[in-house]
Amino acid sequence: MTRKDDYYNRAKQQGYRSRAAYKLKQLDDLENVIEGRDTVVDLGAAPGGWLQVAAEKVGPQGTVIGVDLQRIKDLEDPALVDQVETLRGDMTEEKTRERVVEAAGGKVDAVVSDMAPNMSGEYSLDQARSLYLARQAFETALELLDTGGNFVVKVFEGPDVDEFRADVEEEFQYVRVTSPKASREESSEIFFIAKGRLTAPVATGDELEVEIIDVGSEGDGIASVEGYRLFVPSTEKGDVVTVRVEDVKPNFGFAEPLEDD
Repeated sequence: MTRKDDYYNRAKQQGYRSRAAYKLKQLDDLENVIEGRDTVVDLGAAPGGWLQVAAEKVGPQGTVIGVDLQRIKDLEDPALVDQVETLRGDMTEEKTRERVVEAAGGKVDAVVSDMAPNMSGEYSLDQARSLYLARQAFETALELLDTGGNFVVKVFEGPDVDEFRADVEEEFQYVRVTSPKASREESSEIFFIAKGRLTAPVATGDELEVEIIDVGSEGDGIASVEGYRLFVPSTEKGDVVTVRVEDVKPNFGFAEPLEDD
């Protein structure tokens, strides 16, 4: 029996809508992306295999929001229906993304995406479209994820994937790229598992008053803004100074003291 037939038959026997359900199961087994009580957004959710798995993972006190261009039929399992909401729309359109944000009602714990383009048969075109969809999912994840949230996204191997990985690594504590066993042997799809969304309470150009609470190894003063470290040159412990934020990294930033008028 081929691997393809094995997962297809398993899905039929176990009541999953697609063999793709096992991809999310295996990805979650690797990195524990979804936990009980989580709020999860599933992009490209039709026909609903990932929705089923996500709903099982979050449990009766969690929520899963699925979105796809195609209509997603309600789940048959009465134990999963109450925590699942579905939206029909195109994730490349701003209005659809706004509906997802509204449905989430705040920050979420995980964003997962199995989105894929309509296949043209020309690999370079399909790969470019796949990367575009992955970036759409990434932008949605950045908008929706709470601090510490997780992100899973599919992309086809090819040009600019390394650049995409670098962008994802800038925003998360840890990124793993893998291909689950449930992917077909001939498939070029890979999955990014990004854990621990990093967020900063300040933005470049912000001006604020801070207290220097420590001095770093390079001699710069260190201020704390909601637990976020700002390095401020030419300051000492105990100083209270007004600074302008010059550069923001996911878990620390740099600021310059402003001269008094």
